[in-house]
Amino acid sequence: MTEHHPPPPSPPSTGRLRALLPDLTPWHASADFRRMWLAGLVTVFGSFLTFIAVPLQLKDLTGSALAVGAVGAVELVPLIVFGLYGGALADAMDRRKLILWTEAGLGVLSAMLLLNTLLPHPMIWPLYVVAALVSALTGLQRPALQAIVPRIVAHDQLPAAIALNSMRWQAGAIAGPSAAGVIIAFSGLSCAYALDVASYAVSVLLTLRLAPSPASHDADKPSLRGILEGARYAWSRKELLGTYAIDMAAMFFAFPTAIFPFLADDLDARWALGLMYAAGAVGSLGVSLTSGWVSRVNRHGRMVVYAAAGWGLAMAVAGWMHNIWLVLLFLAAAGACDTVSGLFRSAIWDQTIPDELRGRLAGIELLSYSVGPQLGQVRAGGMAALTNVRTSVWAGGLACVASVGLLAASLPKLMSYDQRTDEHAVRMRERKAAAGQDSVTEAA
Repeated sequence: MTEHHPPPPSPPSTGRLRALLPDLTPWHASADFRRMWLAGLVTVFGSFLTFIAVPLQLKDLTGSALAVGAVGAVELVPLIVFGLYGGALADAMDRRKLILWTEAGLGVLSAMLLLNTLLPHPMIWPLYVVAALVSALTGLQRPALQAIVPRIVAHDQLPAAIALNSMRWQAGAIAGPSAAGVIIAFSGLSCAYALDVASYAVSVLLTLRLAPSPASHDADKPSLRGILEGARYAWSRKELLGTYAIDMAAMFFAFPTAIFPFLADDLDARWALGLMYAAGAVGSLGVSLTSGWVSRVNRHGRMVVYAAAGWGLAMAVAGWMHNIWLVLLFLAAAGACDTVSGLFRSAIWDQTIPDELRGRLAGIELLSYSVGPQLGQVRAGGMAALTNVRTSVWAGGLACVASVGLLAASLPKLMSYDQRTDEHAVRMRERKAAAGQDSVTEAA
């Protein structure tokens, strides 16, 4: 009889390295997750092309910084209104259909930008109209995009899926703007818009292959009453309130990207402005590429608090530094902390919120991580005008640390949250196990 020997164990260093690498289990286990991941990758890349092209085109057409800044103003209200309504829609209709139709609509809007650019004399008003409509469709779509993930990924794989989605976004946040500068410089705005249209075409084709994701049979029609029901549920869950409040506080006090051009001038490093905008995404991508440890953490609430405080502290140190390379280093560290906080916020949301409320709560989440940065830009600019650029950055960072500490002290349920014992997480795990979702996955 031939004797069989087990393979030699991997060296300890190899095992530690593998433990840091992203957990690809959701990618291998769910074909729908792969399709959504790929669709999101091409869409994120194309969207960043337009994200750079629109303000640049407005600058060329108007020469006004106020006109460029007004784009954010026309985007905010549609995002709030349609984000809440989109959450109610995600609970009341097939989530796949909602994603598909909004994705197609976003592609049409990109085509409108392309057509306007091809005119002999491009018009200004379509840029604002399209920006508002894109914000509205994004508000409708994002809750469905978030709410569908727990349906296509096993419960215990959700942290890994969130990390993979974060890595996809960060890769687009680095590659998209970098490519946009080259594409626009050598091929013009029309080429950037055309590539965005093409990215939506690819995304729609991939979304068509997703399995249907219908609403529950007893789902109510979208209504103000339904939205308020979701808000009451969020209010009853103090750990959820903590994730929303901490994220909004962190973004309000320590999101100074609007004054980066002035900070670059203060550092006598105007050449590094693009690097300052990209540094946070580089730090975030670093976390995503080494996110294998995420699935082994159970005290998600504490990680949200610690990472949000780390974000504020890194921003404060960046404001104190006078060397551009140290500033970039701490901006990257801030981006890494923000991603850690985001990963564990999403894990709490996806592992504890009932499926029948998932869309409406995703609409509330959309507001928590979208409104904060908008208001943070106003805070940073106003404080810089009253004091100076550096004070705005470091004082905002310290205010972030203080506010996170106060919120953590006033919301003990967030600090004590443990996915192994939390009643909502246990209930969700049992429901999915009873439905067979943890044991049955779609074939590759």
